Amino acid sequence: MLDGTTSEIRERKALRINPAKTCQPIGAMYAALGINKCMPHSHGSQGCCAYHRSQLTRHHKDPVVATTSSFTEGASVFGGMANLKTAINNIFTIYEPDIIAVHTTCLSEVIGDDIPMIIKKSAEDGIIPEGKLVIHTNTPSFAGSHVTGFANQCTAFVKYLAESAGETKNVVNIMPGWVEPADMREIKRIAEMVGVEYILAPDTSDVLDSPHDGKYHMYPDGGTTIAQLKAMGDSFLTIALGPLASGPAATELEKKCKVPNKVLELPIGVKATDEYVNALRLAGDTTVPSALEKERGRLIDMISDMSQYLHNLRVAIFGDPDHLTSMVSFLVEMGAKPMIVITGTPGKKWETKMQEICAETNPDTQFLAFSDIHYMHQWIKNNPVDLIMGNTFGKYVARTENLPYVRFGFPILDRVGHRAFPTVGYAGGMRIIEKITDAVFDKRDREDPDHEVELVL
Repeated sequence: MLDGTTSEIRERKALRINPAKTCQPIGAMYAALGINKCMPHSHGSQGCCAYHRSQLTRHHKDPVVATTSSFTEGASVFGGMANLKTAINNIFTIYEPDIIAVHTTCLSEVIGDDIPMIIKKSAEDGIIPEGKLVIHTNTPSFAGSHVTGFANQCTAFVKYLAESAGETKNVVNIMPGWVEPADMREIKRIAEMVGVEYILAPDTSDVLDSPHDGKYHMYPDGGTTIAQLKAMGDSFLTIALGPLASGPAATELEKKCKVPNKVLELPIGVKATDEYVNALRLAGDTTVPSALEKERGRLIDMISDMSQYLHNLRVAIFGDPDHLTSMVSFLVEMGAKPMIVITGTPGKKWETKMQEICAETNPDTQFLAFSDIHYMHQWIKNNPVDLIMGNTFGKYVARTENLPYVRFGFPILDRVGHRAFPTVGYAGGMRIIEKITDAVFDKRDREDPDHEVELVL
């Protein structure tokens, strides 16, 4: 399909081909789905909301609910206040959520709709029922990426809902970052093993991977409750996983409610998971349980067992900044060599951080923010690699170059395991190694000549 891609790399300033990102509103929608009985609302045209719902539904293989202001030509010219007020009234009347999380789109941002004013007017007009809530965040699609939108929505939850009653409680806030529902469940499991009382926000486990019981539930049992969001202001510490996705909300909570925070990388791999476990241990003034130490030992054992296949494995990888930071660090831990690392999200600080990770093992690694998959493909043509890692959109490059491919990140539209099995924690690290070695071994089993095919590689 991409056979016509040339190896000649030309500088492109105003054009991205196959960008390694999508737009802000989809991130805001995903974050809002992690709140119990919350209806995400897209203040823009029907097409925007339909695309975001479609991507999330295809990724999670679960129905994603969201509403829209349904802009037409009139709203595009005169503003969307009438549309949003009508939408708020209809949503509470028909769908009965506890809270509506409004996020903007390109169109409403260009118009300049004053969402706080519209929400205030809706409350004054009696459109918002007693005890119900409407909040908002700004997510223009022409800036940042889906990760930025996720971070903005999480920050909005803090701005609107977190409050301090003046009594600090022995509870830790955990902000998981943009990870899968299975990852959020694993993050909670580790916290429970260490013995820490926590509030996880947002939490899409049991929302976008809810069990099938033969009935449709518009609002599944999972998700962070509004009461928990309010109580975050009384916690004694916030652990924010992922500087870009969780850092802004943690900073806002400290500013608003004086809750100190510790910003960590996503717990992918040995070192990053160690840091998460240690932060929990210190917060809970407890010890790491032997069961968790054994999980860590099994991961180390698997790295050792597979070292001959992982050592100097040349990897091209693309995805979101927080994911890439931890995954590249894990690749270095297992002896692999990240050769080129691409993200579509802008960020010079991220590039500097990545260079520090690979400074000793592979100083020639190329790191590029605000780049695209097309550039990575051209780079691979000039610098051969052994493996590609990324979301579903990278499979065309892997097919064209006949390279093993490991799906990782968002979106994954053509596989199912990501929603069920974590990549965070020690257990997640073992699954990553399994996926990498399986992809490499499968290519050898498929292509090696008969006289070189071995029962044990």
